[in-house]
Amino acid sequence: MAEARKLYAGAKLREIRTRLGLRQADFATRLGVSVSYLNQMENNHRPIPARLVVALAEQFGLDVTELAAGTTERVIADLREALADPACGEAPPMADLQLVAANAPNFARAFLALHRAHRESGERLAQLNEALGREDAPLAPLPWEEVRDFFHYCDNYIDAIDRAAERFAAETDGPDRRAALVDWLESRHGITVTLERGGPLRRYDPENRRLTLDAAAGRATHSFQILHQIARLTRAELIEATLDLARFSTPEARAIAGVGLANYFAGAALLPYARFLEAARTLRHDLEALALTFDASIEQVAQRLSTLQRTGARGVPFFFFRVDQAGTITKRHSATRFQFARFGGACPLWNVHAAFETPGRFLRQLAETPDGLRYICLARDVSKPGGSFRAPVRRFAIGLGCEVAHAADLVYADDLDITNDAAYQPIGISCRICERRACPQRAVPPLERPLTVDPDSRGLLPYAIG
Repeated sequence: MAEARKLYAGAKLREIRTRLGLRQADFATRLGVSVSYLNQMENNHRPIPARLVVALAEQFGLDVTELAAGTTERVIADLREALADPACGEAPPMADLQLVAANAPNFARAFLALHRAHRESGERLAQLNEALGREDAPLAPLPWEEVRDFFHYCDNYIDAIDRAAERFAAETDGPDRRAALVDWLESRHGITVTLERGGPLRRYDPENRRLTLDAAAGRATHSFQILHQIARLTRAELIEATLDLARFSTPEARAIAGVGLANYFAGAALLPYARFLEAARTLRHDLEALALTFDASIEQVAQRLSTLQRTGARGVPFFFFRVDQAGTITKRHSATRFQFARFGGACPLWNVHAAFETPGRFLRQLAETPDGLRYICLARDVSKPGGSFRAPVRRFAIGLGCEVAHAADLVYADDLDITNDAAYQPIGISCRICERRACPQRAVPPLERPLTVDPDSRGLLPYAIG
């Protein structure tokens, strides 16, 4: 027959004595034990024998189930589960859990309540993050976000890299930029450039000194990727110094920013600052004409226009962004007072969403934001064919805009009635922070406004914004 399990419930025994208002000597006398024996039981050095359980019931009318409630097994199990949380670090040994559960059950219960509150708070934050379109913890930004903020707070202009790219562009200038870059790589570094179908956009083999590019990509993309590789080969120290100054919090963020800085060099060398700024002013920011002039893509030109923020030689302040067919913003930057929402997609009233329906055409829009600022917005699809019948097509649309104060500098503003208040489409940043009350495209209510629901009335929305 199995031995009866010993009952260690010292903390509960002490709690009962305290509740009765008895000193150890008086409690021991009533139970018929010595003070030292009672002290040992209260500190779990001795189990509580069955005869004392009976004495507690007879002398004090105690419900003996109170002692059973003081057993440690359930507390230990709960502690083990709570301490398995990665936030708690390495779990303590079982002996420590038994000691805490037996000698400090109130502390154990307080810890369990704290852990439960921590988990509940984490779940609420996760729900909020999901509602805002994020998957990361709010106190630890994703590497992509950290890099995005780095470029944002630099006004998307890195002076040292921009000037280095401009000097390099002067060395490799010629009527055929791609051919000049291929020759430069081979003559200076012994690197051969080859085109290959079905491979990655760019692959560099340092052992064989070979740079392979996707044959299906266009000439502008080839030039850009060659320039990216040149940045990695010849401007590594400058890129690393810039990364050191940025002090990214994770290796992943630093690595992503390194790619971004090499891309920045490539774009700045493809479209060198002074020459590009002069041409943009002369051509009144005609994207197609600029693309032909510099053998670049329309997307490259549009993005470069948003980076012309050199001190003493600033261009028109533009905002630039790119969206996919789901409305997700995949690139964003603003040199204007207009700022993009950090969470969620773009306002559905922007013309950029209609660009997918009109491939190959520029769409123009006069828009007004809730703060009363007015903009000229351009939109165009920039779908990228895969190069073969079954290859997937990457579909994007880009948006470019500036305040109407710069209308005279844009060829796209000609014949637009910028003085007519009715010509401006009311747009927002994001539904969650847009305060327009009668927007026909509102998806969700604003975060900081009270709502009124009238079951007997229905307008554009099932609620009214207070």
